[in-house]
Amino acid sequence: MDVVARARQLWEILADQPVRFPESGTAIVVAPRSKLCPPGWCGTVTIGGATLVTCPDEASAEAMRTTGEWDDLAARTLGPAHLAYLDPARFRPAGSADAVAKDELRDLLSVVDEEEAAECGLEEIDSLAYTLEVKGEIVAAAGYKRWPDDVAHLCVLTHPEHRGRGLARRVASAAVEAALSEGLFGQWRARPVASRKVAAALGFQDIGTQFSLRLKER
Repeated sequence: MDVVARARQLWEILADQPVRFPESGTAIVVAPRSKLCPPGWCGTVTIGGATLVTCPDEASAEAMRTTGEWDDLAARTLGPAHLAYLDPARFRPAGSADAVAKDELRDLLSVVDEEEAAECGLEEIDSLAYTLEVKGEIVAAAGYKRWPDDVAHLCVLTHPEHRGRGLARRVASAAVEAALSEGLFGQWRARPVASRKVAAALGFQDIGTQFSLRLKER
């Protein structure tokens, strides 16, 4: 199965409905328990040029179907975030890192604000953390959280004072290697360009986007 088909399969499972991506264009379905977005929101995922949209109720779905500019419906939005996936044959290793328990990442997480700490996702990993130190201090770390369908969702953070030195690539490489050794399918979700460049350097293919919106009261 190629990466587009494999990625679509994941998001079809997360939609929590018996639904499939269209070959092209957009499919909009009612799925109140969808994991494509926060509860009560509409979630859109585009993979390989086709889009799957889940809505919490029929009224929201009809609004999405009949409005050309979805941003006009939104009271609040999240994203878009880019979605990249890894064909194991395309993986380009970039070095090793030390494996530690995620509890040892507290100091690193404390040097960024709450939004960045949440965005990187390291507090939620269920793998070991793969780290690099400078003068005894952890300055970069990566790991992954297991998602449904044997997917490894990669999580990476570098200390702000140590960015631009290739450290994210090294720790992420170690985390990816561990995920591949377990037979997992690597997913990289990111908004910052720098993060997307790290993913590309390791061989991830940017094939989609995720965008969520909470509709205005009607």
